[in-house]
Amino acid sequence: MTSIVIVPGWRDSGPGHWQSLWAEQLPHAVRVQQADWHAPTRQAWVDTLAATVLAQPRPVVIVAHSLGCIATIHLPPEAAARIAGALLVAPADPERRGPLADFAPVPYQPLPYRSVLVASSNDPFCPIRLAGAYARAWGSEFVRMQNAGHINVEAGFGPWPLGLALLRSFTEVDAPAQPNQPGPRSHAHAAHTALLAA
Repeated sequence: MTSIVIVPGWRDSGPGHWQSLWAEQLPHAVRVQQADWHAPTRQAWVDTLAATVLAQPRPVVIVAHSLGCIATIHLPPEAAARIAGALLVAPADPERRGPLADFAPVPYQPLPYRSVLVASSNDPFCPIRLAGAYARAWGSEFVRMQNAGHINVEAGFGPWPLGLALLRSFTEVDAPAQPNQPGPRSHAHAAHTALLAA
């Protein structure tokens, strides 16, 4: 069993966002609550995320969006050691000047856990080439979506069942597959294929 820690990005994920819907629906899901969603600082965000991860009674699967991905990458080793996997969706680019600059530079070291990075070909907040560079540096499986924007409500993403299929590849890793039912790797492969075709 794992605990799911949902990590929203800058300005939080509002009603109807897939992160908000998943937080309500998924068992053992905990949503990170930052003190300041609008003027984020790396130390405060990373400390809050680390405390949330370390407070969980089970190994953690991270579900991060945008700046939440970058906060996850900055976690200290003791918190990273509790993570069993991470779904990193539409990572931000804090290297640009602006309200996210405190999160730069972004670490470019391999992550000590399995990760899947999902990025869009036309994300206004992170060029697809940069997302690909993140994936290579972090050792993440890379899922490229066509014209999916920032993979949020504004881009038309509510429940996002294909994202749930990717998450299932982490949370069902220890569950035995039933006869004639896809196992966890099949879920991930099917989601990956469908996302590439989207």
